[in-house]
Amino acid sequence: MYDLLVIGGLGVDVRVRVPGLPLPVVDSVTVDPIDLRIGNTGAGVLLAAHALGLRVAVIDTIGADPAGDVVRAALARTGVHATLAEDPAGTRRSVNLVDPAGHRMALYDPRDSDGPAPFPTERVAALVEDATHVHLSIMGWVRDLLPDLAGVLAEGVSSSTDLHDWDGRNPYHRPFAEIAELVLVSGAALGDRAATTAATFAPGPVLVTRGADGAELHLGGRVHRVPAAVPPGPVVDTNGAGDAFAAGVVAARSRGATWAEAAGYAAGVAAAACTHDGMEYPPGLLPLP
Repeated sequence: MYDLLVIGGLGVDVRVRVPGLPLPVVDSVTVDPIDLRIGNTGAGVLLAAHALGLRVAVIDTIGADPAGDVVRAALARTGVHATLAEDPAGTRRSVNLVDPAGHRMALYDPRDSDGPAPFPTERVAALVEDATHVHLSIMGWVRDLLPDLAGVLAEGVSSSTDLHDWDGRNPYHRPFAEIAELVLVSGAALGDRAATTAATFAPGPVLVTRGADGAELHLGGRVHRVPAAVPPGPVVDTNGAGDAFAAGVVAARSRGATWAEAAGYAAGVAAAACTHDGMEYPPGLLPLP
């Protein structure tokens, strides 16, 4: 039995430290050593959850390429149970530009292929049934399976999804929000539509994250302010903070916390994650519930 099953979202991050954002338009900029490591949203959630002591599994596609080898090696170091299929389009990747304050701009290459779902519904459903909580990454192949997974997710398995910088209008994201118990979404593109957008998914909780400005928990027609936590050290990389926040909510809820308590705890997890370079967190860095 797994505490958390992450469906989709594996990839690699090419981390580039830059002198500032936006970059000047010049021929070249000298930077610190450029790192290639496991990344993307599904990896961020599962690695943070693993660091928080949860039993984690993941199912996804990655390429038979050097980037895929980086992902496989990182998963092997954690002992996370991984069900992987080969994606002929290759491994998803992001180039993350990080300034001296830890702020990030990500250039995302989804490598999505147009083929059929890489796993039969029965195989994914079996993993879902063996999990307490399921986190749905907004991958194309995951979206294709959502109608077939609706019944399994409704049978006592809690679920979540992160819509990232959704603007509240793009129809691609809505099926994920309609099937998940908990919806997380960045407030970056929602503007003043956060409350009205969250209301469309009532009565379930919606967490609108706002980085250093904390978050808002929309629940039962009310808005609960979630203050940002003070990082326990210098901020070096905000990449993965939102994923760590999601993992923190899942971890706290698995131990009986209310939604408000879980969100407050998750803010501390996200703050701690910002003090580490990368998503493979050392023991003791992320605060346990």
